[in-house]
Amino acid sequence: MRDLIGGCLCGQVRYSAQADPAIIAVCHCKNCQKQAGTAFAVVVAIPKSALSITGALKTYHDTGESGQAVDRNFCPNCGSPITSNAAVLPELTIIKAGSLDDTSWLQPTMHVYCDSAQAWTAIPERTVKFARGPR
Repeated sequence: MRDLIGGCLCGQVRYSAQADPAIIAVCHCKNCQKQAGTAFAVVVAIPKSALSITGALKTYHDTGESGQAVDRNFCPNCGSPITSNAAVLPELTIIKAGSLDDTSWLQPTMHVYCDSAQAWTAIPERTVKFARGPR
């Protein structure tokens, strides 16, 4: 089990979990690009029941490229994206890896929504790639 601890930029939101990540991925979907303000989002998916959050989150109700609901949760004060809950992954919560206090162990094992990747973004050859994401 890995201790996952993190929070937002201003410190108003903090979270912790003890869990082995089910997924560590780089998401290139257009909505993650817009939320992150950059070319992709690095995400860590864990069982929902493992995550404990202190502080209030605000939720943006989105529709993912799958056509299904994605709730994007962020700090209402500083705007830092913290988690997402995707209907296509009902048992998991997706932590935005940039919100983790320690990212030294992160090693994404896949890239998803590669069809939406920025043309200038290099995706390593040895990485598992998916043109789209889960449906």
